[in-house]
Amino acid sequence: MPNGERVYSALVKRDPEVERELPADVRADVPRNALRLIGAHALQSSGDQATRAATVLPWLFHALGVPPALAGVLVPIRESGSMLPQAFLTPLVLRVRHRKWVFVAGALIQALSVAAMALTAVVGSGLTAGLTIVVALAIFSLGRCLGSISSKDVQGRTVPKGQRGQINGLATIASGIVALTLGLGIRLLGGADLQAGQLAWLLAGGAACWLGVAALYAGIREPVDVEAVPSHSPRVPDATRTQQSWAVHTWRLLREDHDFRLFVTVRSLLLVSALSPPFVVTLAVTSGTEGLAGLGSFIIASGLAALLGGGLFGRWADRSSSTLMSVGAALASAVIVALVLVVSLPAFSDESPWADLLFVVSYFLLTLLHTGVRVGRKTYVVDMAEGDRRTMYVAVSNSAMGVILLLVGAISSLLAVASVEWALLFLAAMGVVGVFAARRLPDVSHRAA
Repeated sequence: MPNGERVYSALVKRDPEVERELPADVRADVPRNALRLIGAHALQSSGDQATRAATVLPWLFHALGVPPALAGVLVPIRESGSMLPQAFLTPLVLRVRHRKWVFVAGALIQALSVAAMALTAVVGSGLTAGLTIVVALAIFSLGRCLGSISSKDVQGRTVPKGQRGQINGLATIASGIVALTLGLGIRLLGGADLQAGQLAWLLAGGAACWLGVAALYAGIREPVDVEAVPSHSPRVPDATRTQQSWAVHTWRLLREDHDFRLFVTVRSLLLVSALSPPFVVTLAVTSGTEGLAGLGSFIIASGLAALLGGGLFGRWADRSSSTLMSVGAALASAVIVALVLVVSLPAFSDESPWADLLFVVSYFLLTLLHTGVRVGRKTYVVDMAEGDRRTMYVAVSNSAMGVILLLVGAISSLLAVASVEWALLFLAAMGVVGVFAARRLPDVSHRAA
C-alpha cells in the first residue's frame, strides 16, 4: 500500500463498496487528491486566521491610525463580497473544464491582495492606508468567490460520498491548531501592544499560505465530466452556457427546484450561530468584563472550537448533514437564551470572576456549534447534486446568502442599538424556526452499512 493511501486510510473511514463504483483512474487518485484537499484547505484556514476581518484587520486599522468608522465595513465586504458575485460568475466558471484552475486563480488573487495589505501596513498610515486595505479586501473577496464556486465541484469529482464530511472536518481541525498557535503567540507578544510592523509579518505569512494553497490544488488530478459517485440527478440546462442573463437562471433555479429552495431557506435561518458570537463579545464589553478583550483570547476560543468540532462533526456530517445543521442551530439558540437570562438576573454582577467565564464559555460554545452547522451545510450542498448542477447550487445559494446576510445583519444591528440582548434573542428565534424547517430537508447523505 502506497504511503499516501496508508495515511489517508488512517485519517478517514472509507467505504470500499462506494469506492468500487468509481472509474478505475478516479478510484486510484482518491487518497492523493483527498490529502491535497486537506492540506490546501488547512493552509487556506491558516491564511484566514492571519487576516480575519473581525479581529486582525481592525487591530491593524488602530495601529495605522485609520478612522474607527472605516472598520465597520470590513466584515460586510469580506463576507458579502465573496458571496454576491457567485451566480454572475458561474456561467464563466462552467466553461472551464478543470475547475481546479479556477480555485488556483482565486488563491493567487488572495495571495496578492494580502501581500498588498502587508505592504500597506509597512509604508501607509491614516485614512489612505485604510482605504487601500479596504480595496485590497474587496479584491481578496473576489478571489474567495472563485474558490467557493469551484472547490465543492472539485471535491465532488475527486472524493466519494461518505468521506467528504470527514475531509471538511480534518481541514477544520488543522485550522483550529493554527488558531490556537496564533492566539497563544499573540498573547505572548502582548496582545493590544502589537504594532503595525508585527501585523505586517502576520499578513505576509497569510499571503505565503495562499501561495501554498495554489501549489497544492494545482497538483490535484481532476477528472473531467466524471462524478465520484454516479447519479441520475438532472444536469443544468445548456442555457447556462449561453448569453442569457445569470439572474434569470438564478431566479428559475430558486423558483423551480423545491429542495434547493428549502436548503437556501434553512441556511438563512441558521445564521444564528454565525452572527451571534460578535454580539456576545459586545455584551461582555458593555457589561464591564475584560475576559474577552484581547485579540489572542478570541482566536484561542475559536481555534479550540475548530479543533474539537472538526473531529466531532466530520463523520456526523457524512451520516446525516441535515440533522447536524438542525441540532447545531437548536443548541446555539439554547445557549443564547440561557446567556440572556443569566445576564438579566438581578443577582448577576459583572465584577464577579464568573462573569468572565460565562462570556468566554458562551462564545466558545457558539463558535463550536457554528463549526458543526458549517461542516454540515458544506457537506449537504456537495452531496445533494452532481456536476454543473452542484456548481450552480453553490453559486446561487451563496449569492442569495450575500443578500440575506446583509439584511439579517442590518436588522440585528438595529436591534442592538436598543439592546444587544434583543439582537441575540432575534437570532435565537430565527434558529428555532430553522430547526423545524431543517426537518423537511431530504436526506442526501451516504449511510455506511
